[in-house]
Amino acid sequence: MKRREVITLIGGAAAWPLAARAQQGERMRRIGVLTPFAADDPESMARIAAFLQGLGDLGWTVGRNVRIDYRWSAGDAERARKDAAELVALAPDVILATGSPVTAALLQATRSVPIVFSQVPDPVANGFVASLAQPGGNATGFSTFDYATSVKWLELLKEIAPRVKQAVVLRDPTIASGIGQMAAILGVASAFGVELRPIGVRDAGEIEGAVTAFAREPNGGLIVLPAPSSIIQRELIIMLAARYRLPAVYALRFFVTSGGLISYGPDTIEPYRRAAGYVDRILKGEKPADLPVQAPTKYELVINLKTAKALGLTVPDTLLARADEVIE
Repeated sequence: MKRREVITLIGGAAAWPLAARAQQGERMRRIGVLTPFAADDPESMARIAAFLQGLGDLGWTVGRNVRIDYRWSAGDAERARKDAAELVALAPDVILATGSPVTAALLQATRSVPIVFSQVPDPVANGFVASLAQPGGNATGFSTFDYATSVKWLELLKEIAPRVKQAVVLRDPTIASGIGQMAAILGVASAFGVELRPIGVRDAGEIEGAVTAFAREPNGGLIVLPAPSSIIQRELIIMLAARYRLPAVYALRFFVTSGGLISYGPDTIEPYRRAAGYVDRILKGEKPADLPVQAPTKYELVINLKTAKALGLTVPDTLLARADEVIE
């Protein structure tokens, strides 16, 4: 779906007058959407488009039987808390949330409004659900990244850049999943002969200063953990990796399509189509407490050969053979 079409869909969803309820014979339902990205972020727009298409496939049409209220926190934690409170005050039938910080903000604001989350690495450890099989509260949804995946990122870094002896791990230390992922990587770092150095990704200055200092040392590389803050700063991170010729492994495909070297992780779009299914079931009377949290169904390996060439790297044939997508 083209960007202009997505903007039209979102704009129409937000602006359709409540008078449409009287014009149509169906009950108008209300959905809230809270995302940590900016409204014009291409990745966020693609996710919302998938969600809207999923709703449409299930018979929900914006303006006819559903109204959608959007809030975009753009990586601002305080704004996310404010947006969460605003959405809850609108008394929606259900809220779609993206990521752990946004889901946490919503659960602080309400324990009664149903919440369907996506892109949450460990909802049990975060306290969002009692268990994956029986969430037990007002939230359920779609998880991403078990901690074992973190080991794969270090393995791929050494496979594509064998000379790497030390690596910066860009992470958000305020997110519980980032702590777990970092611990998993630390647990195997010595076996790969790599010294790790964690760096926060809360703002651009922190990232640029730390990476610039690290780049003065030889045989370095980057591992970028998935977090809203790293996604928001992705253009800076990719630019720094290119500037300082640092091989970098990412968790999400769109880093590589934007110029990054290699990624391994689940599809970030499909969960939003699946989330529409959970929203549909909740609107029809089911409870989040009874809907199990679903895990990713597929992980993808993506390699950017143009970036590898710019870094002076020869990608092993064995790695290319395993790739789901190769960007030339």
